[in-house]
Amino acid sequence: MSECPSCPSCKFEYTYENGEMYVCPECGYEWGKNSDTTNSDIGLVVKDANGNILSNGDAVMVVKDLKVKGTSSVVKVGTKVKNIRLVEGDHNIDCKIPGIGAMQLKSEFVKKS
Repeated sequence: MSECPSCPSCKFEYTYENGEMYVCPECGYEWGKNSDTTNSDIGLVVKDANGNILSNGDAVMVVKDLKVKGTSSVVKVGTKVKNIRLVEGDHNIDCKIPGIGAMQLKSEFVKKS
């Protein structure tokens, strides 16, 4: 059995292979077997509402009440979100919010804790 490398994002040691990719079950990060993992996130720079640079695994706090589309739920100001994951696109933060579940947020509505 081959030894899988630790996750370059969160340093979790129990990763697994999925085809030509390695996957981290802790943070959900995926990277190629032949990729240079030290420079994998250099092209993606995400800043919070105050201009601080965010990175995978950071904890953030919501700075504005956010309506959850399709439900009557609201993410309240001051809700702390741990272990975020940065993705490309309009909503550039993947996270799990306590009491609501998995969702995506815009970085302009959070601040680094």
